[in-house]
Amino acid sequence: MNILFICKYNAFRSRISEEYFKKINKNPKVEAISRGFIMDTDSDSEQKKLSKQLLGIDISKRKPLPITLKDLIKSDLIIVAADDIPKIMFNYPLVNIQKKVVIWKIKDEQRQNKENIKRIILKIKKKVDKLNQQLEKK
Repeated sequence: MNILFICKYNAFRSRISEEYFKKINKNPKVEAISRGFIMDTDSDSEQKKLSKQLLGIDISKRKPLPITLKDLIKSDLIIVAADDIPKIMFNYPLVNIQKKVVIWKIKDEQRQNKENIKRIILKIKKKVDKLNQQLEKK
């Protein structure tokens, strides 16, 4: 199974989702990647620091990556870890991608507000934990 986590920039929300999922997932048949729609920015220092402190993950391993149609087609599950990506972005006529899309309405934080970043990270953790538990039952 291939899981694709998406957010606007692939700098924070989708990266946290991917890295934390990889940390807790024990099933080698389930793989996860993350991508973004806009290649504009990278994680800020607070996001990097708090993701390490709270989850023990390093989101600075690589730069943000853009989403491709191949990523969408290859994925069995597409999780939009964002509240600012409209579902219409997945209306591709070649493949029925919309059936694979799950939207987690997670706000972004670009002002380096520590409390907001912490809240977002813990919300993502809770959602990824739940996803992992659901996949373990299958």
